[in-house]
Amino acid sequence: MEALKKLLGIVWIVLAILTAYFCIAKFGIPKIVSGHQEDVVFGIIILFILTPIISCGLGIFGYYALKGEYHNDKM
Repeated sequence: MEALKKLLGIVWIVLAILTAYFCIAKFGIPKIVSGHQEDVVFGIIILFILTPIISCGLGIFGYYALKGEYHNDKM
């Protein structure tokens, strides 16, 4: 079970990287350069608020799973 947790830690880190890429390249920057005011506001929210929260959260969770912080014998 511990090997599965470590494997899923790698999966979470990869998901964090993919989420950062898609939030920046597919959602954030195209909305900012579109020129419409509502798109620019949405792009700024995606880039500067949601992307760091989502990708850092997934990355930290994956790092802790990979490091073994969720072992049952830690307590």
